[in-house]
Amino acid sequence: MQLQEIRNILHAEVLCNAELLHNSVHCICGADLMSDVLAFTKEKTLILTGLTNAQTIRTAEMSDAVGIVFVRGKRPSKDVIDLARINKIPVMVTKYPMYEACGLLFARNIPGSLNVREKND
Repeated sequence: MQLQEIRNILHAEVLCNAELLHNSVHCICGADLMSDVLAFTKEKTLILTGLTNAQTIRTAEMSDAVGIVFVRGKRPSKDVIDLARINKIPVMVTKYPMYEACGLLFARNIPGSLNVREKND
């Protein structure tokens, strides 16, 4: 599934790098602990989180994440958005809480990152 489809499902607002919404998402990781993101993700993972600081962008960069969706309507600062823009990481915000956002995507048959890891290992 492409990021633009996920944007529609989550009624998300794109904050930066909208030109990259054609990128494919292979799995979802919903977490507020960036150590969990690093431990349980593979390439082309979309991160859903409520953590709106620069650590999230750095984690996405290190884990080759395809993008970030901030949940619960949480908006990162301009500095965080600028960092994502520089690193070419699409960033969106949705009003859905984490549980509902992940559920909506799971219902569309997008696997969680742990499920992908088990199938590929």
